[in-house]
Amino acid sequence: MASEIGFSSGDATLIATAISELARNIVSYARTGHITIKAVNGLNRQGIAVIATDDGPGIPDIRQALRDGFSTSGSLGLGLPGVRRLMDEFELTSQPGRGTTVAVKKVETIKSRWSNMVLPDSLFRARASRAITTWFAVPKAEYWLPLSMA
Repeated sequence: MASEIGFSSGDATLIATAISELARNIVSYARTGHITIKAVNGLNRQGIAVIATDDGPGIPDIRQALRDGFSTSGSLGLGLPGVRRLMDEFELTSQPGRGTTVAVKKVETIKSRWSNMVLPDSLFRARASRAITTWFAVPKAEYWLPLSMA
């Protein structure tokens, strides 16, 4: 999917690594969950959104979980901080006893024949803010991966 959107093989590898880490966390900590992968398009950006959700024990201290070297399982503690570094956007929500959701995006700016056009500053801000908030899923480019530990 990443190469279909136009990501380089290097960026596709980063995306695959982030998805793999999120899946590993679901299997290791929650035992079951799912990952949704969607192509996203904005006014001048396109990319991949990944949402990993589980109903596991949750993360009691998110700030600590996002620190390099912190682990509750004896690992190197590079998982979530690594995912945050690999992707362009990162959001984690969790409630102890209710589960965790991690939403990440990797995006690219779309080059167009208008990309070299100089706009007045006020127009540029308006267009830039619309581009950031105008994301939608491409209906035929969604994958749902159920994960469980039998």
